[in-house]
Amino acid sequence: MKLPIYQVDSFTNEVFRGNPAGVCLLEESIDESMMKSIAAEMAVSETAFLNINDYTLRWFTPEVEVALCGHGTLAAVCVLQELGLVSIGDSVSFKTLSGKLTASIHKNQTELQFPMPELEPTKIAQPYLDGLGLAEHSLVEGFNYGEKQLLIVNDESVVLELKPNFSALKALPGRGITVAAIATREDVDVVSRYFAPWVGVDEDPVTGTSHCALAKYFSMRWKKEKLLGYQASKRGGFVSMKLETQDLVVLGGQAVISLKGHIRV
Repeated sequence: MKLPIYQVDSFTNEVFRGNPAGVCLLEESIDESMMKSIAAEMAVSETAFLNINDYTLRWFTPEVEVALCGHGTLAAVCVLQELGLVSIGDSVSFKTLSGKLTASIHKNQTELQFPMPELEPTKIAQPYLDGLGLAEHSLVEGFNYGEKQLLIVNDESVVLELKPNFSALKALPGRGITVAAIATREDVDVVSRYFAPWVGVDEDPVTGTSHCALAKYFSMRWKKEKLLGYQASKRGGFVSMKLETQDLVVLGGQAVISLKGHIRV
């Protein structure tokens, strides 16, 4: 059997930038073990599996399934546009482990409605700071959101210069860590990076879900409904953020297909 598969660069309008995601199209369910094998073969941070009959959407890293993925969802919408199944002005909803997710296609970007996470203030243990290579005096405050952590630091340069010890981090309990600061450039509000060696992704190029947490923190701090984030990985990418309600944040971005073909299973 051959399955249609794409590689899409999300949160960018240029190939080789943003966050690459696999998108595998299904007409019927396949075994979870097969999804994991395909995701491992694709070897990108997430591969999305989209059933085009009922729009069930699942995401897998090379090692585990995840409940929510921003760039994988954006990539799936991009493929639907490529196939002519949706177009500018349309909205589409997906069935996911995190409930119904809705995407709206606009001329300049696609907007994703994602759940707003709860931020719980926490003291970040020293081993995590050591693993990140982060000096304690650079840390402003820290939060848990779900199984992940958000660290706010006092300067953009701290974010840019981090050189984590991923082996040391992986030896600690964890899921993912966002490190963020106020941007110095005028066209961007927030600069961040995201690390998740616990799920097989040392540094994620551009992370939609971390921008849900960033939207909540910085919107509350500045009393602004709309923000623009830049994730400062080697590939880099931009994510717009807008508070929709107290429970929803709208993430916006662009995507471009870099590869398409079939995978034999």
